[in-house]
Amino acid sequence: MSQSKDYEIKTEEILKPIAEANGVRIYDVEYVKEGSDYYLRSYIDKDGGVTIDDCEVVSRLLNEELDKADFIADSYIMEVSSPGLGRTLKKDRHFEYCIGEDVEIKLFKPLDGCKDYEGCLKAFDKDTITVSTESGEDKVFVRKDIAIVRLALDF
Repeated sequence: MSQSKDYEIKTEEILKPIAEANGVRIYDVEYVKEGSDYYLRSYIDKDGGVTIDDCEVVSRLLNEELDKADFIADSYIMEVSSPGLGRTLKKDRHFEYCIGEDVEIKLFKPLDGCKDYEGCLKAFDKDTITVSTESGEDKVFVRKDIAIVRLALDF
């Protein structure tokens, strides 16, 4: 397991009781390097969406616990935020939350001459994602062929 993944898992373990106590759920945790800086980002969510106050409270509590645990050797910038409206779906729990929602799928290689698809997320398993297209057809995509899946934005 990579060091980044290890940091993400440990952070999620610390974040879990904080999130539960504050009525939010963990959407994702990522530890990434951007330029010369490292970022530890925690994304939280709840029904109806998170507020700035939710992010502030969770951030303060998480920061205290991370300081106590002190398991990240690098200097890093910690952020707590909402995953946003056009959130990326990566993990099974993301797909679970979004069954019945419209999603955009971008493929690595064209399928039937197209790399971009949109539809209502119907089902998923470890190998596939199924969406119902506007024409009413169910389309099954192999997960390893998908570059990105995100919630569709309707304006």
